[in-house]
Amino acid sequence: MTHPFTPDIIEAVLNHMNADHGGHSLDIVQVLGHQPDATAVELVDLDPAAAVYTAQVAGEPVEVRIPWSEPITERVQFRSEFARMAHEAETQSH
Repeated sequence: MTHPFTPDIIEAVLNHMNADHGGHSLDIVQVLGHQPDATAVELVDLDPAAAVYTAQVAGEPVEVRIPWSEPITERVQFRSEFARMAHEAETQSH
């Protein structure tokens, strides 16, 4: 799949998510990424099909890919997809 995003766009999204939404990312990885024992996460990559995190599980790094609900072709879609994933993770954890 062709990657429609430049490195600066990816870096901006990664920086924003890691700086401002770490708690949401941890919830997403624990629930949607099926890593309930994750203690920390970092969003490390984005592609049109998925968000890619590195999770700390039992002191070891684990790559976790969480697919989008549909392929992402425009930057604005990241916001709605991360919001959807955070909402799903919160709903499923209760």
